[in-house]
Amino acid sequence: MANTEEISYQNAKSFLLKNSSLSSTNVYDHLALIINRVLDERPENAVDSIEEISRTVKKDKYSTEADTIQDVDAPSERVELAEKQSKLFEAIGESEEQAEGGEEELTPVVPNVMEQVFYFEQIGVGVNREETFRVYLALKQLAEEQPLETLRFWGKILGTKADYIIAEGEFREGEGEEEENGEGDEEETGEQKNEEGDEGEEEGENSDEPPKPNYKPPPVIPKEENRMGTNKKTYFVCTEPGQSWTRLPPVTPAQVQAARHIRKFFTGDLEAQVVSYPPFPGTEINYLRAQIQRISAATHVSPLNYYQFEEEEEEEE
Repeated sequence: MANTEEISYQNAKSFLLKNSSLSSTNVYDHLALIINRVLDERPENAVDSIEEISRTVKKDKYSTEADTIQDVDAPSERVELAEKQSKLFEAIGESEEQAEGGEEELTPVVPNVMEQVFYFEQIGVGVNREETFRVYLALKQLAEEQPLETLRFWGKILGTKADYIIAEGEFREGEGEEEENGEGDEEETGEQKNEEGDEGEEEGENSDEPPKPNYKPPPVIPKEENRMGTNKKTYFVCTEPGQSWTRLPPVTPAQVQAARHIRKFFTGDLEAQVVSYPPFPGTEINYLRAQIQRISAATHVSPLNYYQFEEEEEEEE
């Protein structure tokens, strides 16, 4: 009987002394080091911190005293996201002008997004409540930063690398005009090139060069002005609540027309190139703006007979 127990003990110990092919250590020595560490430090609730002690023992085994490189634990994605979203929960104090009794700035009333998501939940669509509340705080932050008259949560578009959270708003009268310039200059430049090309063709008719085709591209349709048509609303986008909002540029008819023929996933990078056929005139920020306009135009509904023509217009017809 004693011999059997001795053999079982020796077999168990030999198994525990078997070295690992990955770390060249064994369970027996590792448990001995853990027990020594627990007896030396005597932490409270030692059983709850045994995993951390085991990890520390392994780490100390492979580190030397001559090592001058300091280990820096990289923060997890949750920690980074929490740091970005912590700004949303900071109370926005009154400005110095309001504290002195000056005129209060008009801020748009952000709709109750939590109430809206409740109705969407009844039909099984929408984002979860936790994310919706963060979006609500991000909209309030945007309302403080931009001179907007109206503001609402437009929706969320999924991407392969990141998602887009989109807000829709309207600037107050006389505000938000600084980003209007840029694309119009490109259109004018294109028209000037066409005119220069026409002049060059006329000069070439008198020379001995071979004939050139008389095809002329159709004229470029100018984009609509701000607060009119497709550019009546202004859109802002971010990938996570708490990050800075990016204002989307105005949309052009050429971009909307090209977006109708494209089926392409969004990447989550506004500067990404849109590789497609037919070619799209712009980057992903322009493609996103064009698709937002198409969705907005296709999803507007109104009750029957809500919009009616005036009597004068009916008589003229």
